[in-house]
Amino acid sequence: METRIVKVNRDNPEVELIKEGAELIKSGKLVAFPTETVYGLGANGLDEEAASKIFVAKGRPQDNPLILHVSSLEEVKQLVKSIPKQAEIIAEKFWPGPLTMIFERSSLIPDVITAGLDTVAIRMPDHKIALELIRASGVPIAAPSANTSGRPSPTIAQHVIEDLYGKIDMIIDGGATGVGLESTVLDLTGELPTILRPGGVTLEDLKPIIPDVTLDLSIVKDEDNIIPKSPGQKYRHYAPKAHMIVYCGQVDDIVEAIKNRAKELIEEGKTVGIMATDETKSSYQEGMVVSVGSRKDMGTIAHNLFNVLRNFDEKKVDIILSEGVEMEDLGTAIMNRMKKASGGNIIYV
Repeated sequence: METRIVKVNRDNPEVELIKEGAELIKSGKLVAFPTETVYGLGANGLDEEAASKIFVAKGRPQDNPLILHVSSLEEVKQLVKSIPKQAEIIAEKFWPGPLTMIFERSSLIPDVITAGLDTVAIRMPDHKIALELIRASGVPIAAPSANTSGRPSPTIAQHVIEDLYGKIDMIIDGGATGVGLESTVLDLTGELPTILRPGGVTLEDLKPIIPDVTLDLSIVKDEDNIIPKSPGQKYRHYAPKAHMIVYCGQVDDIVEAIKNRAKELIEEGKTVGIMATDETKSSYQEGMVVSVGSRKDMGTIAHNLFNVLRNFDEKKVDIILSEGVEMEDLGTAIMNRMKKASGGNIIYV
């Protein structure tokens, strides 16, 4: 398959290029496009055959549901049984933005989108290219991250090219994404509003509006038999090719533990990548040391995380030793991704 790559202006998307992508979506084709979180792999969310192509292109398990992307709250009405008042309040505050809400689905939604569940995940991205593409397509766009399933999510078009070139019809290059982590997924169909996947909208952001919001148990515990209602709840995700270990605890203890382990591995002839932070990078004298961002600004770590993991792959390191962060605010989402990327290989020091 020939994959067309087009560069589109993030702030002023060229109408003709957006229209070209929209026509592909409407005709059942696959188009990768940027959002404020990561690049998405889009298909017509009301076309079962088109949405099924996403799973094939990514190598994605069929029991992993997809998120539908819309350009207005009005578009949600036909996709769900009802929009709770609570959802309207949340949308008013956080849409467009990196927040997905789970509703009871309408009969319009193909089973392939929801993995056969009675619920559907929907969000409105905060990105001009994404919103214009949805409007021009005239349909909700089903779009997981535009990467090979299990790999670090794509935050620039080059990542999409590396994983999916020749497997999809178009890649819209709109530059680097902003948040760098996938959206928060909030389930509104249970007894309590529950975050199933942490992201750019944090538990702390939501509490003033919905005080009873809680974190799903799978975020803080390993659940092998979970039936996923949200992408990212099951399977090893976001993973580099190298073996990865995450160290958690006091920063000084983390640094010391990584230095000791790196020394041992290097003596064994291993190529070691160390994912440090701005505050600790100078503490390491051995290994391939890269700062993922600043502990004083977790947004920088979220933004850079997947790109750093992919860069370590390019440098063909054998093992990645990563500093963990505190599980609060955006740190919860960062640690969720690190846990998945390492296959749960976390050492507490």
